[in-house]
Amino acid sequence: MPIVKIHGMIDPHTHLRDLDWSNKATFTSETQAAIASGYWAVFDMPNTAPSTTDEARLDDKLKRLDGGAHCDWGVYFGASQIDNSAEYERIASRVCGLKIYNNSTTGDLLISRQTDRERHYGAWSTNKVIAVHAEEETVSAILSLVRKYRQPTHFLHISSAYEINLLTKAKADGLPVSIGVCPHHLFLTIDDLASLGPYGLMKPELKTKRDQQALWQAIESGLVDVIESDHAPHTFAEKESANPPYGVPGLETTLPLMLRAVQDGRLPLDQAINMQSLNVQRIWRISPLPKTYTLVDTDHSYIIERGSLRAKCGWSPFEGLRAYGKILEVWIRGHLVFDGENVLSPPGFGRNLFGLVA
Repeated sequence: MPIVKIHGMIDPHTHLRDLDWSNKATFTSETQAAIASGYWAVFDMPNTAPSTTDEARLDDKLKRLDGGAHCDWGVYFGASQIDNSAEYERIASRVCGLKIYNNSTTGDLLISRQTDRERHYGAWSTNKVIAVHAEEETVSAILSLVRKYRQPTHFLHISSAYEINLLTKAKADGLPVSIGVCPHHLFLTIDDLASLGPYGLMKPELKTKRDQQALWQAIESGLVDVIESDHAPHTFAEKESANPPYGVPGLETTLPLMLRAVQDGRLPLDQAINMQSLNVQRIWRISPLPKTYTLVDTDHSYIIERGSLRAKCGWSPFEGLRAYGKILEVWIRGHLVFDGENVLSPPGFGRNLFGLVA
């Protein structure tokens, strides 16, 4: 049985919900799911309800995570339509980065004017990452700010051939950019919407097979840095409503689907692992803590079924797909937190990797 040791798996792109959206998911439920999926840490996005856009809301989220998280974690601060850049200096030491929403998605944090985006870029004086939701031509607009301010920028959930072409040139020009891609864009296309219905709705939307192939080629060439889940759970009732929200869960299927890609000969095992561990650590400038690792049987094969999922929403757009990899053990800071069946760490065991809770 080929057992692989992964040092410090991190998902830098999750929506853990909680707060006013605890009906969808909680910090406790989703960090339990993260540990059972092999993760050391997860980073939470700011488009919660309420949004993480001022110091008081940040303090509240940090304290709730500090009391409820089973794994280690980080939190993004959100750039706001109502200028909140004066808060950046006070909060920067306690967050994993700044998130700027440049295209429409869940929540109310859209920054659509380039002058507003530039104001936020200019005010973010730390070298911590700016993570951006940018699609199609907006990628070019953000790259112009990266070129001017030289601020490390992570392009989340890149999904199209056009975006890949822009970012290929940006990397060739030496701009400080990194690229994240999600499994739903690698394993699903717009052709799957007929069967998935609302359970296939996400932002960015599913794309064409041509776009999907461009993503795989970018992975194979080494252009893509990170495989991230964009874990965004919603309830069955919400997805079945007349106006279903965008977003799909993904924490529990990211590693298994990438191990499937390894089995299919799409990429080497070490690259699949590095895109979920070492590369994330490098971009966010953190190191795995001593005795923090995951043991996984990479040859274990199974069909993804909703009955085996731990995330609170209880469904996956990948149900019925064959995946690979069984998590045997997860260790964080010398503590066995998952034994292959049970999450052993208590709520509040997780620590903020980016500073002390206020």
